[in-house]
Amino acid sequence: MPKVSLLNMKGETVGELELNQEVFAVPYNEALIHQVMVSLRANQRQGNAKTKTRGEVSGGGRKPFRQKGTGMARQGSKRSPLMRGGAITFGPIPRSYTQAIPKKMRRLALRSALSKRVSESLLTALDNLQMEEYKTKAFAGVLEAIKVQPQEGRVLVVLSNADAKTVKSAANIPNLRVVEARNLNLLDVIDYPRLVATSAALKAIEEGLA
Repeated sequence: MPKVSLLNMKGETVGELELNQEVFAVPYNEALIHQVMVSLRANQRQGNAKTKTRGEVSGGGRKPFRQKGTGMARQGSKRSPLMRGGAITFGPIPRSYTQAIPKKMRRLALRSALSKRVSESLLTALDNLQMEEYKTKAFAGVLEAIKVQPQEGRVLVVLSNADAKTVKSAANIPNLRVVEARNLNLLDVIDYPRLVATSAALKAIEEGLA
């Protein structure tokens, strides 16, 4: 069963936290992670790009110029894609890019990614993380105390309950994102390699994925 040191907001070790091996000790499955990532990114696409077809462009009805004697190619309508202001040939139309992925696959991919972060010692566990005031400097001080530097790499902070003071105190720190454990997904873990999570958040993740 994997274990991590439990720190307080001052960076002091206050204990050791045992992690659920069904969530944080899963073999790394790169192919599965790639498949789920592709589906999640595809599901974020709006798919609302649209160009007008020949039947939607205004104009037409008569020939724009006579058939012969102009030196130009014959045309039958101003709506033709060959004409300035005409339709678009094979242009985009609204569509759905949604890719359905089974829930078991999504959960296994997330467990696999979290396990890799633990094996690489990129997970820092805190007993608590809550700001008493709206102050970016105070949040940055906590990161410095636990030796996590956002300027050296993107950092994901996972909380069980993200209160407004903590979220807004972290908002102005570059390369940092705060999420609640219930909203954690694979893209967050992949895009932000360095993880900082409270013990309550880790427990919530285990309950949701075990």
